[in-house]
Amino acid sequence: MIEKESKKELSGFFEDFLKKEPIIHEKTVLKSNYNPDEILHRDDQINQIAQTLAPALRETKPSNLFIYGKTGTGKTVSVKHTTDQILKVAEKNSNKNLRILYINCKLKKIADTEYRLIAQLARELGKDIPVTGLPTDEVYNIFFAVLEKQGVTLVLVLDEIDQLMKKTGDEILYNLTRINAELSHSQVSIIGISNDLVFADNLDPRVKSSLSEEEIIFPPYNALQIQDILRSRAEKAFRKEVLEPGVIEKCAAYAAREHGDARRALELLRVSSDLAERRGQMKVSVSDIDEAEEKIERERVVDIVIAQPKQFQATLYSIISVYLKNRDMVSTGEAYLVYKNICSRIGLRPLTQRRFSDIVSELDMLGIINARVTSKGRYGRTREIELAINDTILLKIRNILEKDLEG
Repeated sequence: MIEKESKKELSGFFEDFLKKEPIIHEKTVLKSNYNPDEILHRDDQINQIAQTLAPALRETKPSNLFIYGKTGTGKTVSVKHTTDQILKVAEKNSNKNLRILYINCKLKKIADTEYRLIAQLARELGKDIPVTGLPTDEVYNIFFAVLEKQGVTLVLVLDEIDQLMKKTGDEILYNLTRINAELSHSQVSIIGISNDLVFADNLDPRVKSSLSEEEIIFPPYNALQIQDILRSRAEKAFRKEVLEPGVIEKCAAYAAREHGDARRALELLRVSSDLAERRGQMKVSVSDIDEAEEKIERERVVDIVIAQPKQFQATLYSIISVYLKNRDMVSTGEAYLVYKNICSRIGLRPLTQRRFSDIVSELDMLGIINARVTSKGRYGRTREIELAINDTILLKIRNILEKDLEG
C-alpha cells in the first residue's frame, strides 16, 4: 500500500513538473562551449586573429600564433568564431584546401601522449591509426604522408597547449613547428591557446622562436563587460522577467573578483537557475547566486584534483595525510617524507625534494593550498602549508585520491 502511494506521489511530482513553465528554456546558451553569433568586447583581438589567418585564403601559410589570457577571457570562443568565418569565406570562394583542426589538449586519450595527439590529427584527416602499437616515428610518417597527399593549408588549433607540455614535454611542439620542412604540397600553421601567461618563457628557445611568430594577449573582462555578456546570453536563455534585480550584477561581481572570468559568471547564472527551478521557484534571486557559488567551488576543486597527473595527486595526498593527522600547519619536509612512502607503496618513482616543492607551488597557484615561507632562525627557512578547502571537500578529495593512486 505504501509502495503504491509512493508511486502515486512520484507520478504527481513529475506531472506537476511538466505543468510548470521552465525558468530557463535554452540552457546551451549559458554553457562554455556555446558559440554566440556576436562576441562582445573582443573586436581588437578578433581582428588580430583574422589578419593573421587571412593569407590562408590565398593558400599562403599564415604565421604561427600564440594566444594568452586567463580562463574565461574569450580566447577559445574568439578563435572558433574567427575560424568559422574564414571557413565560410573559403567555401564561398571554392577554396577546398583550407582545413582547420581544433584539439583540446586537456582531453585524456586524445592529447595526453605524443602518439595519441599525432594519431588523432591523422584521424581528423581521414587516416585510421590504432590507439597503440606503432612506433611514434611511424605515426608521424603516416601523418606527414596523409598531409602531403591532400595538399592542404592546415591550421592546427591547440587549446590549453600548456597542458600538452606538462604531459609530453616541448619536443612535440618542436616537431610540429618544423613540420613544414618535411612537406612539399601542404603547409601547417599552429594557433596555441594558453591560460598560463608565462608558459612560453619555459619553452626551449628553438620552439619559442618558431611558435611565437605572432602573439595576442586577452585581458580580463571588467564587471561592466561581464554584465553585457550575461545580459546578451540571458535574453536568449530565459523567459522575460525571470531574473530578479541584482542577479546579473552579482554574477558579474563574483566573476570580476575571479580575474574577469566570463565563463564562471555564465556558470553561476546557469547553476543558480537550476537550483531555483528544483525548489519550484518562478524566479532566480540574488540568494540563489550565493548557493550556486558554493556548489561550483566545491565541484571545481574536485575536478582539478581528478585531472592532475599521479605525481601531483601523490603530493597533495601526502599534504592532506599530514594535515589530518596533526590538524596543524604542514611543513614541506614532513609532507615529502610521507610522499616518498606513498611512492614506494604504489610503485611511483619519487621526485626530488626540489621538484616536489615546485608541485607544492603549483597546488598553491590552483588555490587548493596556501604555502608560505617562514624563518626558523639558525635552522634556516621552510615552507608551511595549510589547506585552502573546507573539511567536507577535503575528505571527499582524500577518498578520490586514495582510489586514483591505488587504482
